[in-house]
Amino acid sequence: MSRPLLWQILLTLYCWFFFPHCALASSDSPSAGSATAQAHKILIVTSNQHTYGNTNLSAANHFEEIVIAYDVFRKHGYVVDVVSPQGGAIPLNYIDTANATQKAYLYDAQFMGLLKNTRQPRQLRASDYRAVYYSGGGSAMFGVADNREIQDIATAIYRNGGVVSAICHGTAGIVKLKNADGRSLLAGRKITGFPDMFEDTDADYYKTFPFSIDKEVGKQGGNFLYSKKWAANFYIADGNIITGQDPSATVSVAREVIKAIERNS
Repeated sequence: MSRPLLWQILLTLYCWFFFPHCALASSDSPSAGSATAQAHKILIVTSNQHTYGNTNLSAANHFEEIVIAYDVFRKHGYVVDVVSPQGGAIPLNYIDTANATQKAYLYDAQFMGLLKNTRQPRQLRASDYRAVYYSGGGSAMFGVADNREIQDIATAIYRNGGVVSAICHGTAGIVKLKNADGRSLLAGRKITGFPDMFEDTDADYYKTFPFSIDKEVGKQGGNFLYSKKWAANFYIADGNIITGQDPSATVSVAREVIKAIERNS
């Protein structure tokens, strides 16, 4: 059994056995449904994909890119929902228990409940959210960009003056978003994400990707920029579209999201 798959199984069992009632921590709770909470909500987009394409290679959502952004959003007073194309539990990897924030949230029943019980798009109203944040990991390359319901939610948030943001491979999820006139949301914008420079383009996992993030952003009329230095905290805020290159930019992207929301309020 591969290490990533083992992590996924252990994490799922951990949540089930130690937090059997964590489903109660979803945004169906009265506090999350209040008018005040609805005015201060952010949506995190994740993927249900467990493998790279139709292979047996394990894929997952990047735990750090979810939890660190979630921590920033919550500390600024925002209610956070998590959505995936199918809803329910999502695969997780890249978990660093030496990191105090990540470790703390592994023992947080409410947070783990959100990941065990991600929302389905049809359960959400775009008008409830001030921003959408696409997390990364290999799973983000599959099932998100083509999901029309998530597309509709994200574009509605944007048209209502909200923020569209993404980190790392999460940028794959925003490449097919359109303006009201049918033009790409990325056209004429500076965008970053995980570049091919840091991918192993000859590897089997990469060959399953439906597209190259670099090239697809360019096809949509965007200007794809990136740092040639790994973990350089490289991010771009171009109006209400905020993107980060790799996990090192997660905090910066989340903070820029908050700034953009407050600037637009």
